[in-house]
Amino acid sequence: MEVENFIRIYEKSFIENWDLPALSDYVSGRTLSYGDMAVTIAKLHVLFDTLGLERGAKIALCGKDSLNWVLVYMATVTYGAVIVPILSEFNPVDITHIVNHSEAQLLFVGGSIWEHVDPESLLNVKGVISLDDMRALHEPAGDMLANARRLLNRRFRRMYPQGYSSEDIHYADRDNDEVVEINYTSGTTGFSKGVMLTGRNLAGNVCFGMDTMLHFRSSRALAFLPLAHAYGCAFDMLTPLAVGSHVTLLGKTPSPRILIKALGEVKPNLVICVPLILEKIYKNQILPMISKGTMRWTLAVPFLDSYIYSKIRKKLIDAFGGEFEQVIVGGAPLNHEVEEFLHKIRFPFTVGYGMTECGPLISYTPWREFIPGSSGRTLPGMESKVLSDDPENVPGEICVRGTNVMKGYFKNREATEAVLDADGWLHTGDMGTRSPDGTLFLRGRSKTMLLSASGQNIYPEEIEAKLNNMPFVSESLVVERDGRLVALVYPDYDALDKFDISSANLEPTLENVRKELNKIVAPYEQITKIIPMPNEFEKTPKRSIKRFLYTR
Repeated sequence: MEVENFIRIYEKSFIENWDLPALSDYVSGRTLSYGDMAVTIAKLHVLFDTLGLERGAKIALCGKDSLNWVLVYMATVTYGAVIVPILSEFNPVDITHIVNHSEAQLLFVGGSIWEHVDPESLLNVKGVISLDDMRALHEPAGDMLANARRLLNRRFRRMYPQGYSSEDIHYADRDNDEVVEINYTSGTTGFSKGVMLTGRNLAGNVCFGMDTMLHFRSSRALAFLPLAHAYGCAFDMLTPLAVGSHVTLLGKTPSPRILIKALGEVKPNLVICVPLILEKIYKNQILPMISKGTMRWTLAVPFLDSYIYSKIRKKLIDAFGGEFEQVIVGGAPLNHEVEEFLHKIRFPFTVGYGMTECGPLISYTPWREFIPGSSGRTLPGMESKVLSDDPENVPGEICVRGTNVMKGYFKNREATEAVLDADGWLHTGDMGTRSPDGTLFLRGRSKTMLLSASGQNIYPEEIEAKLNNMPFVSESLVVERDGRLVALVYPDYDALDKFDISSANLEPTLENVRKELNKIVAPYEQITKIIPMPNEFEKTPKRSIKRFLYTR
């Protein structure tokens, strides 16, 4: 599939939408128009040029979502440089490793993060700039950066004596096959790889969002997922800015209270969401309500159940701002029980599937066509297949190829060849089935799949999804110990306190949970023991549990 040139998309958008609001900071209320954004981008281009940065130079970006974060990202790619976004939750050692491995010549970083980074350990960096106020934080040789920063406005005025207007927008000529971003994954295997995404990969995602009108001119978006992650970047930033949307950056941890308040104020036309948010709302607000004796009786009465469900649906829609077309869930599988309930009440949601290596989208279906249990249809311009003799019924590894598939891992041929075969198929490592129309049904990761004594494939994620909905369970991990299935559980201590369950009664309480769980799983999925964990599981910045730390 041929897509538009990635850089030309934004050149066109900034010209056509010059006077429209582009970015707002939720906390401060500050708003930039597309014109304001274009002027700042032009100033950053002057800075890059003064510092002698050439086309293809790497610029690292590490900080919490902010107006400056977006401006640096867009200035880098439109200048012709390669952006290296780094999740702010990474530890200082990982941040340093990524900056060095990517060969970044410039680092933009939040002040609170910079405090913990050793400047002497940065090998290639010509300078470090604060994301908070754009001042020079560090330069290893001389004061070229400080001088360039100090004289920036004077030089800019000399270059544009009549002021900078939409007619002055002329961005780098970049072939769509050039790498524009290196995104370092934070997988659960403990090793971080730099995914090389080309203009074509990112344009494939953006053009799909434009063609399906996920965002549109003057629509509203609330960005609360990390923009350094491919999912938030593509659909909370790149796609809306390509069409003239107004993006509000939440800029703080999206706790349910903060998020619901912001959604009510911004009233976005599309909500990009991870499963955890919907699962928390279901478990903490909906499940206790529908589990009460009187409510269970009411829901068993024909006609009354539809009335109750419609009331819950309206309450949920209002909580998300009330003016959205749909909620798109991605980043991880959605709990099946939660999904079934949302589908039953006709809540407008859909589940997509992707990975950083596809920038990120692989499959998606609009909510009215969504099939529960699926992860949507394979995108136009993408192909999918399942490595199975019976791909409709017997799970196998999902493979994809096409417009969105990465160029490879930066400076890591071995890792690239392990996932990209000679025919261009990306081996995702995810297990699932596929219907003839390209709809994908995920089962779990191939690396986590277990084999029972009777030869049955066991997907721990499916058992964990059921266990996580049980009373007194906050999160869980199913592992194999001595040939038997064991569940590691971090208890829901708030629920234990609420029901006055002491630590002495924790073990028998979890034993009852185990017995109830075994009533709803297959015989070969029976859990033999629950082991309580004293602390939450260690997680990646994407909030995925680092399984490798708990399996042996």
